[in-house]
Amino acid sequence: MSITANDPNRKSWLPVDKDSDFPIQNIPFGVFLTRDDVITVGTRIGDFAIDLGALHQLGYFDGIELTDDIFLQDTLNDFISDGKKTWRLVRNRIADIFDEKNTALKDNKEHHDRVIFTMDEIEMQLPVQVGDYTDFYSSKEHATNVGAMFRDPENALLPNWLHIPVGYHGRSSSIIPSGINVRRPNGQTLPAGADKPVFGPSRLVDFELEMAFITTDANDLGEPIPIAEAEDYIFGLVLFNDWSARDIQKWEYVPLGPFLAKSFASTISPWIVTLDALQPFKTESPKPEIEPLPYLQTTGKKSYDIYLEAYITPENGTPNRVSQSNFKYMYWNMSQQLAHHTINGCPVKSGDMMGSGTISGPTPDSYGSMLELTWRGEKPIKLNDGSERKFINDNDTVTLRGYCQNNEVRIGFGECATKILPALKL
Repeated sequence: MSITANDPNRKSWLPVDKDSDFPIQNIPFGVFLTRDDVITVGTRIGDFAIDLGALHQLGYFDGIELTDDIFLQDTLNDFISDGKKTWRLVRNRIADIFDEKNTALKDNKEHHDRVIFTMDEIEMQLPVQVGDYTDFYSSKEHATNVGAMFRDPENALLPNWLHIPVGYHGRSSSIIPSGINVRRPNGQTLPAGADKPVFGPSRLVDFELEMAFITTDANDLGEPIPIAEAEDYIFGLVLFNDWSARDIQKWEYVPLGPFLAKSFASTISPWIVTLDALQPFKTESPKPEIEPLPYLQTTGKKSYDIYLEAYITPENGTPNRVSQSNFKYMYWNMSQQLAHHTINGCPVKSGDMMGSGTISGPTPDSYGSMLELTWRGEKPIKLNDGSERKFINDNDTVTLRGYCQNNEVRIGFGECATKILPALKL
C-alpha cells in the first residue's frame, strides 16, 4: 500500500507556517485533553490539533476497519496494536480530509468546530501507556567519550560494545510528557576523597539528548523478531530526554548498572512521528567496524537523518543552544536494537519504548550531554546572560528539538521541555 500522505506537493486547507514541524505530510499521533475536558486521540497540522475521536464518530473514516472506540481512549496503545496497515490507512485518510482540494470538512462548520482545536485550547498528555522501557547505549562517540573520562582512553569501549547493542531495563512509571516539571533528586553520593557516602540533593543533574521508538505488539514469548522485519513493528519516534544524576549514578551503578540516578524522570515529546512520515529521510548507518553476527546484519538504509538540538533556558532568561547532533550518528540502528532485544525470546508489546541512548556526534558541539559538553565540569559552558553551567541548575529548563528537512518538506517533533525544580528538603 502506497503512502499517499507523504506526497510533497500536497497542501492543507488549514494554514501551516513554512517552518512548521507539522505540515500535512507529518500527521503525527498523540493524546490530548480538549477544552471540554475530554481526553481523545488526535493528530496535528500546523498549530491545530485534530480530534480523531470526533472525526471517526462523524463518519470520516468509513471504509477503514476500526472499532467504534479506537480513538476515544486515553492512550494510543490499542490503535498501535492494530498494526502497520491500519496506521497507514488512517494517515492517508487524514491527509485526504485536510487536503486543500477536499472541502467536505472545511465547509461543514458544525463538524469543523467539533473536530479542530487551536493548540492553546488543549493540553497534551502522555501518548502511550509505557509497559516496558529499555534504554540503549548505541552512540559510539558517546560511549567513547564516557569511557575515555572514566577508564583508559586507549581502551574507552568495553569489549562487548562493537558486538551487541548494549542496553538496560528502565523505569516506565517516571516517563512524563513535555511540560511537566521535575524535582532534583535526592540520593546517596560519595564525595571526592571520602570513604563513606552522604545523603542529599544530586549536584550533577544532566540531560541526555536521545530519541525513542514506540513498538506495537511484536512477538510471543520465545519467538525472536527477524531483523529484516523489525521496522514493521515500530510505530514511530519521539524526542527523549533521559535525565541523569551523575553523582548518584557513579556511586550506585557497580555492579548492576543504572538505578535511582535514572529512574527519577525521563521526558518525551508528546507527538509520535510515524516511521511512514520519516521514510523520505532514511539514510545509511555508520559502517560497522566489526562484522556483526548474522542476526544483527542489515541491508539498505536503516537510519534516519534527524537534526537534533538541545537548549538551556535559565529562569526568566532566554534559550541557549548547547548541542547540535543527529540521529544518523547512531552506530546501532533501531532494527538492530529490536532484533537484539528479542533474540532471547523476550516479548515486546504495544506501547513499549526503546531509548536510543545519548546521541553524540564527532565534534564537541555535537555532544549530547553536559557530562561531555563540559567534560565532567572541567570546561563550563557560558550562557548568554553571563552565567556558567557545568551541569543543570535549579529552575533551568532543558528543551530538545528535532526535525528532518529536504528540498520539499520539513518534518519535526515539536519540543521536549522540562524545568528542574529544587530538591525536596528531607
